[in-house]
Amino acid sequence: MRTSRATVCFLLLTLLLASGCSEQGKSSGGASAEASESDRTTGVNAGNRKAPLRFRTEVCIDRNGTGGEAFRMLVPTHWKFTGGITWVLDNPGMPATAWLRATNPSAPEELEVFPNQSFFWTDNQMNQQMFPPGSKYFGAEVRTPVGPVQALKSVVLRRFRGKAQNLNVMHEERLSGLAAALGVSSQQPGMSADGGTVRVKYASKGIVIEEEFYALVESFAIPIQSMFGQFTNTFWTVSYIFSVKAPMGTLDSLGPLFRTIGSSIRVNPQWMNTYGQVVNFLIQNQMQKIRNAGELSRIISQTHREISDDMMRSWEERQGVYDRLSERFSQNIRSVDEYYDPVSERSVELPAGYRNAWVNGLGEYVITEQEDYNPNLESNQNWQRMERRDH
Repeated sequence: MRTSRATVCFLLLTLLLASGCSEQGKSSGGASAEASESDRTTGVNAGNRKAPLRFRTEVCIDRNGTGGEAFRMLVPTHWKFTGGITWVLDNPGMPATAWLRATNPSAPEELEVFPNQSFFWTDNQMNQQMFPPGSKYFGAEVRTPVGPVQALKSVVLRRFRGKAQNLNVMHEERLSGLAAALGVSSQQPGMSADGGTVRVKYASKGIVIEEEFYALVESFAIPIQSMFGQFTNTFWTVSYIFSVKAPMGTLDSLGPLFRTIGSSIRVNPQWMNTYGQVVNFLIQNQMQKIRNAGELSRIISQTHREISDDMMRSWEERQGVYDRLSERFSQNIRSVDEYYDPVSERSVELPAGYRNAWVNGLGEYVITEQEDYNPNLESNQNWQRMERRDH
């Protein structure tokens, strides 16, 4: 198994947004005076010593919905972050979708999460005439179901890389164990889930880019008995769509950095609770089409702000699964180290091979291999040293 394969699988395991970020384009360039070409996260300085790596905390606010924090994550200090939450209330089963990007402005290196793609299909010929392919059925696009690899090529690549020059698929693979690793159950009757990946190359601004995509295809088939016989309605989704990219030949070497970004994502349980209640509200109200922001605000205000026991238990179990998977991958791959953050009082994973790690009250981190390095000497922030945890 290639390094990048384990890297991206790990990131998918740590990305908790089955719905997520879009629309509120937030660019936090935050390029500090310390960030330079020699300070690139993938670079090595002239003395052949690793330059200190710096990370900052990004908070994604659901500006068009709950108004609160949806999730937070770490990105390298001089990278740019864009993302947000988009509510699409004509799709009751998936009223929020997500995208986010963490981008290195000094090089074409990027981690991207794409919005889930929701589809519907039926073998009922009468319904096919009323809702032909390409139309919408309760907010879902009518389209024949396909497997994960084909979905990546015919849906994801066409929609998100359709303008790429000279795009060629270098590798494609079905990942039968990805659904189970993500904790997506397919044990119930009519439900199925399968994962896949494709690696592509294409030209961008005179540079050959290598990008690897991953996704899960989930489907739920509902048998319907009518006076004209039995037919099946199938709701299916291309979810957990994710990619990492870099100049050709350098993607695999960025594994520890991308893994650090992915493993740092923490979803706000209050946001998850509100989102779950909005979904229940829409379904219980016969999946009414509600589009305007005022109506959304009214729905959200009707949901309980207190997190229900079931919601909280579900969030804790889900977070615990990803934390354990994070630890297991870290131990197996040995390319990230675990530290204790005394400010947030939790563990954080950062790229391995550095002797010292520091954190300040702003959620920023610095790691360095220099024993005598102290960020307090060049900053007015109160930096605290973090202790590495050995398993």
